Amino acid sequence: MTKRSIHTLTLILFLFLVSSCELEELISGTTGTGISQQEAASGLKDALIKGISKGSEMLSKSDGFYGNPKVRIPLPSELDKVTSTLRSVGLGSLVDRAELSINRAAEDAASKAKPIFLQAIREMSFGDAMKILFGEDTAATHYLRSKTYDKLYNEFKPVISKSLEKVDATRYWNEMISEYNKIPLVKDVNPDLVDYVNRRALDGVFKMVADEEKSIRENPLERTTALMKKVFDYYDRNK
Repeated sequence: MTKRSIHTLTLILFLFLVSSCELEELISGTTGTGISQQEAASGLKDALIKGISKGSEMLSKSDGFYGNPKVRIPLPSELDKVTSTLRSVGLGSLVDRAELSINRAAEDAASKAKPIFLQAIREMSFGDAMKILFGEDTAATHYLRSKTYDKLYNEFKPVISKSLEKVDATRYWNEMISEYNKIPLVKDVNPDLVDYVNRRALDGVFKMVADEEKSIRENPLERTTALMKKVFDYYDRNK
């Protein structure tokens, strides 16, 4: 374990042990930083809102998923044999259309994440905020995932289903599966398309939020409000 890791772990353990009143005194009093509980929590929330807004907007644009190798949704791995077989018999266009269409469905649903994230951020306590601030580079993302994943899954599911129909993903998918299942001596397949795209879309959303969180922690230029600067300057001095 590095010296920095030990220091960070010590800070986190300390934050768990002290009361919120003691912590407020530590931050706004004895350290001389002038950061209050409200400022510390609000500065972190500003950063989270910035990351969520940017990530959600990027993903909900055309090619937000399909054009980004980090989050692009491939066809399920259990269909590798399906896709290779179809390409080998001249039906690669079916595979390409199916992959493009599931990414379009994910892009269509991505905007639904923001209000759910914002609610989780509003409900975040001061203690949560401080543990996140001095946690690992993606501590906020892990927190949001634990608080919002099930709700996001349920909110995304009908949108994904509708989007798959809207962009003809269901048709392309069924055509692809149907053509494959017609091939002699192959085992029929029919994975749950909605569940698969839903889970991969959520993975993409959290990946983008994590990237934005890391950027704000590492790059002072990403701290775009005075309060954000103040809180993360405090973080930089004490991490």
